Amino acid sequence: MWNYEKRLQFPVNIKDPNPKLAQIIMSQYGGPDGEMGASMRYLSQRYAMPYGKVAGLLTDIGTEELAHLEIVAAIIHQLTRNLTAEEIEKGGLAPYYTDHTVGIWPQAVGGVPFLLLQNSNPKVTPLRTL
Repeated sequence: MWNYEKRLQFPVNIKDPNPKLAQIIMSQYGGPDGEMGASMRYLSQRYAMPYGKVAGLLTDIGTEELAHLEIVAAIIHQLTRNLTAEEIEKGGLAPYYTDHTVGIWPQAVGGVPFLLLQNSNPKVTPLRTL
C-alpha cells in the first residue's frame, strides 16, 4: 500500500481562467491517452504479471499516474474556476457543463466519456503477451 499526502506532487497555481485551454487539457485527464486510462492499465495489468518485482513496479507506476490525474484535475479546475455562463459558452464548454456542472469528469476533448480500454495507439498490447 502507499500513503497519501494531502498535497499535490507539483503545486498548480493558475491565476487566469481559460476555458479553451481547459477543454484541451481535459483529454489528458480522461481521454484515450490520459492519466486515468494510464493508471487503470498499469494497475490492471499487474495482476497478469507472473513476476512479483515487475507486478510491484506496475503498481508503483499506476499509483504515480493517479498522482498525475490529481494534478491535471487541479489544472482543469483552476482554468474553469468562477467562469460566467457567457465564458463557458464562448469557451466551448457548454455541453460539458450541461452534463457535469463544475465537477471534473473524465472525458476526451471531443466529449467522448472515459472508457478504460480506449486507447489511440493500436499497437498497445497487454504486457503479459510480450
